[in-house]
Amino acid sequence: MATAQQNMERVFKMSFAGLYPMYIQKANKKGRTQEEVDTILYWLTGYNEKTMQKQMEKKVSLETFFDEAPKLNPNVHLITGVVCGCRVEEIEHPLMQKIRYMDKLIDELAKGKAMEKILRK
Repeated sequence: MATAQQNMERVFKMSFAGLYPMYIQKANKKGRTQEEVDTILYWLTGYNEKTMQKQMEKKVSLETFFDEAPKLNPNVHLITGVVCGCRVEEIEHPLMQKIRYMDKLIDELAKGKAMEKILRK
């Protein structure tokens, strides 16, 4: 039986390049666009089109993706709510919290929330 720590380690080692198309697919199914997904990811991480593409080409893990992120948005503390059964603002592990922030923002996009609200403006 896998422990919670083993499960977290498995998530951390997931490829961002493998997860990204799933985010696009989730958004597209709800009538949202890849550009909106990209805008959210750039806002959260500080990456831009070129630097994020390089991370995908290198097939970096989620851990590396966030470790090498130019600058986490200073307003991430405004991201609240439940994703995967956990309140994102209460997640203790810093990397898992960043991953769940990303999941939460994509969930909000798929649920039809306005971009200005997703980007906490």
